[in-house]
Amino acid sequence: MDSCQMPSPRRKRLVAAVVFVSSVVVLAIQLITPSPVVVTAGETGTEVAELGDYFQYRDVAVIATAACTLGASGTYLLAAGPVRSASDSATRVDSEPTPPRPASSDGGVDESPSLEPSTELLEARKEEWEETADRLANKEREVYEALLDADGVLPQSDIVERTDLSKASVSRALDSLEVKNLVERKRRGMGNVILLQ
Repeated sequence: MDSCQMPSPRRKRLVAAVVFVSSVVVLAIQLITPSPVVVTAGETGTEVAELGDYFQYRDVAVIATAACTLGASGTYLLAAGPVRSASDSATRVDSEPTPPRPASSDGGVDESPSLEPSTELLEARKEEWEETADRLANKEREVYEALLDADGVLPQSDIVERTDLSKASVSRALDSLEVKNLVERKRRGMGNVILLQ
């Protein structure tokens, strides 16, 4: 993995969830257990009276900080949208309609499985991808078009080789495209394979 690579959206959501839960715990503990106020009275200072439980300035600061952190991490989790997993992608690919099988010479349906996607489906997807490429910014477009030239599947290291961009620039462009649900990264050995969506 490239050391300059930005954290993945999934990792960012995990960090936000941990911060959210931690803030809830800190806030709950502070609200349930306020500090007692102790007053000493008398000339010799020997009489000690406890007035009850009140919040001190330190308690208020901890509560305010925890509440702000809770709100910020909760807002991020809500605004980030659902997490897409590999099984979601597999379900989406499996749910695509399969093209009708060609008839065999004896009038029945040819039962030999086709490993190649239909050219009509591929051409339709290419048209969608080209329209999407026209709407992207410079680095995103360059990365997206490299994927488009490779029929939608390319190792991340090959994208760096095919473009004039650095590894870090390619990684940032892929992060941005992944957030927009235009590409998907699949881990393969020591690197990533990028798929157009």
